[in-house]
Amino acid sequence: MVSFSRKKTATLDNIKQPIENELKIFSGFFRDAMRSKVGLVDLMARYIVRQKGKRVRPILVFLSAKACGTITESTFRAATLVEILHTATLIH
Repeated sequence: MVSFSRKKTATLDNIKQPIENELKIFSGFFRDAMRSKVGLVDLMARYIVRQKGKRVRPILVFLSAKACGTITESTFRAATLVEILHTATLIH
């Protein structure tokens, strides 16, 4: 009989642990990027920002940047752009 060992599966919390501080900063960065002077757009943007979600795309951006060297302001911009693009596809 073959015996299979159980491997522990990583949770999203485990995966994002190395970039927790960056994700906290990202929340403010993303919120600021979503602001608009157009009332209806700003209302929708505030609703979107409040829906925290898993933020898988920004997590991948930050982990990739960290694996390749360092996380910079450009990394925050890239993570924000990826999340805005994803949000736009949901709204459209």
